[in-house]
Amino acid sequence: MRFSSLSLAVLLLAAPLAQAQTAPATSHDAKPTTGAAPASASSVPDQVDLDDVRNFSRVYEIVRQAYVEPVDNKTLMKAAISGMLSGLDPHSEYLDKDGLAELSEDTTGQYGGLGIEVLQVDGTLRIIAPIDDTPASRAGIKPGDTIVKIDGKTVEPENIDDMFKALRGDPGSKVTLTILHEKSDKPIDMPLVREKISVTSVKTREIEPGYAYIRISQFQDDTAPDLEKKLGELIRKNGPQKGAILDLRSNPGGLLTAAVGVSDDFLNSGTIVTTRGRLQDSNLSFEAHAGDLLNGAPMVVLVDNGTASAAEIVSGALKDNHRALIVGRRTFGKGVVQTVLPLDNEHAVKITTARYYTPNGTSIQAEGIKPDIALADLAVNKADSAPTLVSSEADLPNHLANEDGTSKGKDIDNDGSAENAKLATQDYALSQALNVLKGLALNRSTYGAPVAVPTKH
Repeated sequence: MRFSSLSLAVLLLAAPLAQAQTAPATSHDAKPTTGAAPASASSVPDQVDLDDVRNFSRVYEIVRQAYVEPVDNKTLMKAAISGMLSGLDPHSEYLDKDGLAELSEDTTGQYGGLGIEVLQVDGTLRIIAPIDDTPASRAGIKPGDTIVKIDGKTVEPENIDDMFKALRGDPGSKVTLTILHEKSDKPIDMPLVREKISVTSVKTREIEPGYAYIRISQFQDDTAPDLEKKLGELIRKNGPQKGAILDLRSNPGGLLTAAVGVSDDFLNSGTIVTTRGRLQDSNLSFEAHAGDLLNGAPMVVLVDNGTASAAEIVSGALKDNHRALIVGRRTFGKGVVQTVLPLDNEHAVKITTARYYTPNGTSIQAEGIKPDIALADLAVNKADSAPTLVSSEADLPNHLANEDGTSKGKDIDNDGSAENAKLATQDYALSQALNVLKGLALNRSTYGAPVAVPTKH
């Protein structure tokens, strides 16, 4: 089953627990199965120490009475809950009405802001990835950058929640981010204008005749059906593809169900992902079913250090099932699953409930996925060279004409190198991925496409 929308953060995966609503299954839906029960907890109960309760009460009263400014009880309780959750891991948090609204906006891909996915790390705001065609990506913000200041105010552990909220705002409003690029020691100011971010998570095109380029910027409610629609239209228009590049660079992740659906779109069988946690409902295994959109054509998946969460699930599923080669840089390494558990209509807890494992049983938590073919983060410039008087036999005087006629000679200078140079200077990693894909397609055409062997019943 592909589960319908949950109120989940786009940065985070969601485990479909009891409160999840299910959508009608189709013949191509990946179905989760419940795994083995988790190991039982210790038989010795973990009692709350009364001294800890007393200390909490004392600290609470000290803050109320002695803090430099008055603090109301509601604010203190919210801070206490938030501190308890944030002390667990970087992804667990307490959500009020505004927080739930932001999560809903993320999963639908529409909100007012800059188009960046940010993680709180040790009291700083770290960029996971900018979203395609947003103010952040156009300004040159990169994965791994750190936000040092917002409108001149330094980001500190004490104000980090307020700084986080300041990234969003009404479309048309202005904000200046002071950014420290990765491997740089000089912060730079970036004046930005917030926009209504309406993220189209899937874009497709032919990068060359017969070679599809599929870009997924994040995993939303509609990502899998949008992929099926757009890739289907491309194939109907241009015919079956020799191969495809799936670009997951700077993809911060999103919904687990969307990642499962996209993986299933390129697999005929095999495990997609398994999740394991302390709760029985957190132990799930998702299996693919027949229906590869590319009919077995070779695939290359482009990744980098901004490929996280749900994007790593897809990368791991296609890699471990030997469906695609992974090209690029080691991925981010977020291998845990969050669930949003409602407290009431306006409050919820987003808490890490499980780890996920690739089909080979590997946890990528804090490790990431190692690419099959590693690429450095490089930019390529076309070299200056003097004009060449003689570059081929055709340039020599009195050369013999080709016996097949002169028609083929018209393309003597069109060997594809000019197009390759143009792509390489625009996007080095993409040009290398295309070269790898062409090699895979050539090998497939030489030895023939895989043949499906029917099973006996």
